[in-house]
Amino acid sequence: MSNSKAFGEAAIDNGAASLQANIKTSAWKDFMALIKIGIVNSNLITTFTGLWLALHFSGQSFLNNLDIVFFTVAGSSLIIAGSCAINNYVDRDIDHLMERTKERPTVTGKVVPIKVLVLGILLIGLGTLSLFFTTLTATVIGLLGVFSYVFLYTLWSKRQLVSNTIIGSISGAVPPLIGWAAVDANLDIMAWSLFVLMFVWQPPHFYALAMRRVKEYKAAGIPMLPVVKGFKTTKIHIILWVAALQPIPFFLTKLGIPFLILAIVLNIGWLALGIYGYRIKDDIKWAKLMFVYSLQYLTIIFVAMVIVTLI
Repeated sequence: MSNSKAFGEAAIDNGAASLQANIKTSAWKDFMALIKIGIVNSNLITTFTGLWLALHFSGQSFLNNLDIVFFTVAGSSLIIAGSCAINNYVDRDIDHLMERTKERPTVTGKVVPIKVLVLGILLIGLGTLSLFFTTLTATVIGLLGVFSYVFLYTLWSKRQLVSNTIIGSISGAVPPLIGWAAVDANLDIMAWSLFVLMFVWQPPHFYALAMRRVKEYKAAGIPMLPVVKGFKTTKIHIILWVAALQPIPFFLTKLGIPFLILAIVLNIGWLALGIYGYRIKDDIKWAKLMFVYSLQYLTIIFVAMVIVTLI
């Protein structure tokens, strides 16, 4: 009997421990969903690249500026995470209508909405404080990014204007500027070229996504371009935005001929894929190809910027 009791108690303890572990895992996943960790990570790449290039072209050592690196990476990540949390708070009334957002904690009721708002404000505050340890310019740019995402995009244009994607692209283009400004407050033309690159990259990326999710955006009442203007017009806009990318590499010639060639090839490849896509009768398939290419494009081109400065 004593052995049976011991085994029983052990089973209960193990079950309780497993339940606790699951709760902790679930809470962590919910937190990651609230701050949109995918967006935080992708923006971290562009922030770091801006920081790295500023150090490189100003002749400063990376290892001698680890404090700046830390405060820049932490600060930019925190303000982006906070802005995304507030976006989740605001959009909780429509997220249940979309497949990719219906499982967010703000929709399922796993978290109290007001706590999400407080979390967002707290993260933005901590991020701003971190950036303040770099330069005032980086801090101001970071706050402008928060303002453009939370107020200009989330609270104003997202549900009212077809141009919401373009307006939202402002905040998405800010991270490399933050990274550069954290090292060099006198923003070089290359810093602004990174901003323009990110700004122009976003419409074709998100328009392709919107084509794939058009029914969901329509159900949520969000006036995305494919919802309002249809696929034919959206495809033309995507091609025009990709075409606008073509001259940007020529403002990044300081990175050398190998990078210039790579960037030109990537740009032409994206444009060629888009034009070729007109032969594909399946618009959704075309949109998927363009979306996947846009993801690979962004990763390759920003990682390449770092690599060519190491060679």
